[in-house]
Amino acid sequence: MRNATNHTKSASFLRTATLGILCVCLPVLVAAPVRPNPSHAAGPLRVYIVTDLEGASGVYKFAQTREANNPLGEKAKEYLMGDIAAVVRGLRSAGVTDIVVLDGHGSQAFVPELMAPGARYITGLPRPGHLTGLDGSFAGMIQLGAHAMMGTLDGVLCHTQSSRSENRYWYNGVESGELAQCAAIAGHYDVPTIMVTGDEATCREARQFFGTDCVAVAVKRGLSREAAELYPFEETRQALYEGARQAVAAIGRCKPYKLTLPIQAKKEYLDPSNSNSPRRIVKEGVVDDVLKLLDF
Repeated sequence: MRNATNHTKSASFLRTATLGILCVCLPVLVAAPVRPNPSHAAGPLRVYIVTDLEGASGVYKFAQTREANNPLGEKAKEYLMGDIAAVVRGLRSAGVTDIVVLDGHGSQAFVPELMAPGARYITGLPRPGHLTGLDGSFAGMIQLGAHAMMGTLDGVLCHTQSSRSENRYWYNGVESGELAQCAAIAGHYDVPTIMVTGDEATCREARQFFGTDCVAVAVKRGLSREAAELYPFEETRQALYEGARQAVAAIGRCKPYKLTLPIQAKKEYLDPSNSNSPRRIVKEGVVDDVLKLLDF
């Protein structure tokens, strides 16, 4: 009986703590109807979603994301598809008429039979462009299942582009991760990032780069690079659904993220030729086209 009582108290505390954290990351949800951005009212309301796997609900170790054809990885892909489905449902309920979802994970992570209706899905490699299909006709972009930049102490599975070579990037003197990289490419088309999902550290990074109008939904809290406090899927999926609805309402307030050209760029990474005692290599240069940012 003592064990049962302690278990009940722990479960109750976790639910309370989880809801508190999710509410901090989400703006106050109001009952008023969602009103899309007036600038897109004349035509279809389009939203672009770029996904990654590390920031999905239930994912907290690299074995879930790096290795192909293993049970942990296959389950992680299912977790991601559940997160995507919640966001797609939220967008559709808020009046979004066209949704494109891009598989942004390096080894690709979509499970076709789990694709939620009401969206179109892009996966497979190689493909044209880093954010295939994105253009100025989209009202906003969502970064779903994202992660914090390399070196973030409480960022679970944190990295920038490569977790093995531990890349780090600076643009015009500001260290930037994948959130800023994707947002800068979208900014080239004047498309704002309206929502980010991932762990607490990812949400904090999103607010730093995109401001508080960008909706940030935390689906877990990182404790270290491969440890996290996970939240129940029922709660994270509800938060993702509500966050997507709120993101549509925020479209008119969110501003595109832009880098001043030409971009003074710096990249640091581990020398792959010496695995026993890897040294860091520094590369510096100028990027004069944001669409070539990830080629640097």
